[in-house]
Amino acid sequence: MTLPAWLAAIKFNDDGLIPAIAQDHKSGRILMMAWMNAEALQLTAQTQTAVYFSRSRAKLWHKGESSGHTQTVHDIRLDCDADVIVLSVTQAGGIACHTGRESCFYQRLDLSGQTPEWQTVDKVLKDPADIYHSSDTAKAIPETKETQAHDVIPSDAKHSHHNNDTTNRSILQQLDGVLAERKQADADSSYVASLYAKGLNKILEKVGEESTESIIAAKDFANCDENSNKAQYDDARHELIYEVADVWFHTLVGLAWFDIESDAVLNELGRRFGLSGIDEKAAR
Repeated sequence: MTLPAWLAAIKFNDDGLIPAIAQDHKSGRILMMAWMNAEALQLTAQTQTAVYFSRSRAKLWHKGESSGHTQTVHDIRLDCDADVIVLSVTQAGGIACHTGRESCFYQRLDLSGQTPEWQTVDKVLKDPADIYHSSDTAKAIPETKETQAHDVIPSDAKHSHHNNDTTNRSILQQLDGVLAERKQADADSSYVASLYAKGLNKILEKVGEESTESIIAAKDFANCDENSNKAQYDDARHELIYEVADVWFHTLVGLAWFDIESDAVLNELGRRFGLSGIDEKAAR
């Protein structure tokens, strides 16, 4: 297919994609970065609403079709090398990030201490669980950085509500089943399938990455005072829970790589329950 001259002028990468940065039309703040192919960019220009391309699912996605947080496009700009797009947008709901924040760029590098540390500087405007509603546990698997391109359409959506009668143990068992299925799935069909395709080292890398982020979140939470700033305290608490969930999830992915189900860990914890730390160590 012959591209129109304006599209042919763009230097798409070897995968036929170009990074697209969405910037608030009024404030100029960078809201998010995603990918576009020629079709997504053409649709964006035609509809004046943001359409991106999901690498994990190999398909187009209209920003906000799941969350309702659509982007009206006022201006489209191409950089001097013709390999980056900037969109000037009005963000519906004021939330661009799947974490419920205004911008995906909510972490700031603090250089005031002896070692640089990432700090969360934006508050959660809306709980993601209230944004993405789904009772399908198979859609409860977290999408992380690789798919924050931003795959907000729940294929393996990051947050969902579960029925009140669903126990924590049954959630783990259902996740075991989903993870086992993903091992046989096409690499482009979901984030989890793409992790399996990249191999064990990538999975372990993600466990380490998410563990580090949970440590940062814990330190941020430790520095919060509930009495002096309740909103900041609540945000930091939510962030810690959020990051620990990512650690747990990627650990389960790692276990599933070895065909070890979560029950094995639960049984080991059950074996230890009631033993003192000294007795437990002596029994190893």
